[in-house]
Amino acid sequence: MPQPASRPLVLLSAPEPLRSAGEHQTTFDPTVIASRLRQMGDRCNMDFERVSSEALAEVLKGKKFAAAVDSLSRRWSDQNPELAYEKAFLSVAVKLVMHVTEKVPALLRPNQLIEVINGNSQVRNYIEACGGWENLDS
Repeated sequence: MPQPASRPLVLLSAPEPLRSAGEHQTTFDPTVIASRLRQMGDRCNMDFERVSSEALAEVLKGKKFAAAVDSLSRRWSDQNPELAYEKAFLSVAVKLVMHVTEKVPALLRPNQLIEVINGNSQVRNYIEACGGWENLDS
């Protein structure tokens, strides 16, 4: 069985043809990724206004975004055992980006979501194990 193509998350770029050994050419569509991430973020029921955490406070000061996503994801996943950490991570990352955008938009860097996802090898491996973004269950 061929391994899924390993590629970093890229948003807002032109679709590019991808080819893996032994596979036919496919088109990488960033709108699929954006749509899946948005759906996952919409399912996150964490209310950041009520979450008291040092990690969240650091994010609102412009620091430690990745650490906050990891901490909050683990907390949410622990509270909902049926929710895999990787899905919780993606959901919380999107929801936290939306929260920061609303509260302190100047703190958000354009590639912050991409960096936090690509920086977590467990989440990247999960996406690859699913066969890539195109096959990721929201």
